[in-house]
Amino acid sequence: MFKTILLGCSALGMLAATPIAARILDPDKPEDAVEIMKRAQCGAKDGTPAVYHWTGKVYSRVEGEPDRLLFTGEGMNIRQCITVADAKRGKGYRQVSREVMVFTDPKTGAIVRNWANPWTGETVEVMQIANDPVNVPAAFPYSADGMPFKPGHKRMGQWLAMPLEVPLFYHNVLAGEYQDYIGGKYHAMEIFDFIARADEILDTKNATAHPSISWVRISDWMPWMKMRGRQGQLVFNAVGTKLDNFDELPTLLKDEIAANYPAYRQAPPIDDARPNETTWTTFRKWADEHRKAAPAGDSHRAH
Repeated sequence: MFKTILLGCSALGMLAATPIAARILDPDKPEDAVEIMKRAQCGAKDGTPAVYHWTGKVYSRVEGEPDRLLFTGEGMNIRQCITVADAKRGKGYRQVSREVMVFTDPKTGAIVRNWANPWTGETVEVMQIANDPVNVPAAFPYSADGMPFKPGHKRMGQWLAMPLEVPLFYHNVLAGEYQDYIGGKYHAMEIFDFIARADEILDTKNATAHPSISWVRISDWMPWMKMRGRQGQLVFNAVGTKLDNFDELPTLLKDEIAANYPAYRQAPPIDDARPNETTWTTFRKWADEHRKAAPAGDSHRAH
């Protein structure tokens, strides 16, 4: 199927060779709404890497106690998009990406490698967030049943706001096979609010746009925290923007990527068909590797 999509993309690319006059996109038109999203996420030109950077804070929320600032954080996502075509759903795009976020000390700004858990008294090794890939299914102007795409973009004076809520409730790879009966599913909410200058993102004479973004995540404890089922959640709150290139990232992130995540200098290949990674799938691999490396009889200390 993906080969068919790529063949459609080639045909579209031939058509795109003919210069098209610049115009103002209309967020109320499904075709334009998808193009606006592509310009926000990547850019008008296929295969051009785009880099987002964000910075923020991570709080705990436990019933019966004040929220605690646990970490600050720095993160990045590098992605690229490609135009795809469907006879019924129209011209859309597919996005591939990978992302890193490091947990930093609120006082020093240094990356936290080991953390003293204030609830358990145990010092644990911190697993930074490094998910590869984080790909997005193809977006089209119309759904398979013909319904038009309605993203909920909001014009606010000179700004175009693009809110997106992503409720998550799915099988947790760290839990058992009976989660529908006794719990244990992964439960979170991701909230993204993109906002861009309307004259930049709507005018096709601009090759791309540079939206600002706010990101909030309400989720379970990170598995490496070893909370052992304690009640509570984490609240992430961050702001960021699309950069012109990878080199504009903070030195802290660039150094960490160079040392530990060199593949994250580039986006995944545009035909990447791997299943997405999450903190939970990545942690399972990380924990299993630590167990293998631990001395015999000491595997319970491996993470």
